[in-house]
Amino acid sequence: MENNILDCVIIGSGPAGFTAAIYAARASLKPELFTGLEPGGQLTTTTEVENFPGYPDGITGPEMMLQLQKQAERFETKVHYEMISKVEFSKERGGIHKLSTGSREILAKSVIISTGAAAKYLGLADEKKYAGGGVSACATCDGFFYRGKDVIVVGAGDTAAEEATYLSKICNKVTLLVRKDHFRASKVMVDRVLSTSNIEVKYNHELIGIEGENALVERAKVINNLTDEVSTIDVHGIFIAIGHKPNTDLFKGQVDLDENGYIITEGKSARTNLPGVFAAGDVQDHHYRQAITAAGSGCMAAMDAEKYLGELAGENHTWVEQ
Repeated sequence: MENNILDCVIIGSGPAGFTAAIYAARASLKPELFTGLEPGGQLTTTTEVENFPGYPDGITGPEMMLQLQKQAERFETKVHYEMISKVEFSKERGGIHKLSTGSREILAKSVIISTGAAAKYLGLADEKKYAGGGVSACATCDGFFYRGKDVIVVGAGDTAAEEATYLSKICNKVTLLVRKDHFRASKVMVDRVLSTSNIEVKYNHELIGIEGENALVERAKVINNLTDEVSTIDVHGIFIAIGHKPNTDLFKGQVDLDENGYIITEGKSARTNLPGVFAAGDVQDHHYRQAITAAGSGCMAAMDAEKYLGELAGENHTWVEQ
């Protein structure tokens, strides 16, 4: 029976998932990784990555993910272009976790969840049209490309305030569109925004369209929702900062989640509340959300899984499906 149980299954294929696979494979755990519907994760929608160590000339997001996958496969990670649609995690230490793709069942001694988080967008058709050409959901990732230029940030919470403040240091002017007549952000963040000279806050304003040439943003079309007055703002970058949604619906009711749906991990580890289940990357990190931090947590998850399995092996644990 034990021959049918995998040592390690990884759900998700961004920098966290592939890094976990590299470390797990090198530890002889023979990991099998399920990519999900978006192989490579959010980075596959990023044109240029210039802040990941080791790439002095930068690299595109899809290229980086392909290289990480090749590295994982070099150590004999099996990559499945399938989606895990159902999970039944064991609550017992040394229990077997059951996963399903809909067409087959997978049994695993340990599971690493690295399904990431998806940025929330407004739902405008223009957002997709200009993705990678001026529309972004990450100022830290893409702000550099708009150094010395005018940009817009959309949002009213801490994320929007943080993005606007960050961009104000490298951009000529930041226009912050706030849908209501007040912020949702904390007072300290609001004070920081209002005290920054090159940030202009437009209350009761919403983004309704984006204009440009050759798939590059040149103007933002906005509306004053009190007067219905429509105007345009000349900008090169538009940052949508209305939050992220962690991809954790599959795990609700089994793995402990915080109030925003992110997986809770124990202290400085990748351990969840369930033995043998670990989480890495943006699915458990709502603060940093960077490729390099996701990769680091993938390493942690693989090492935690290796330690967990090693302890059970030392106890001569017998794996039998319940």
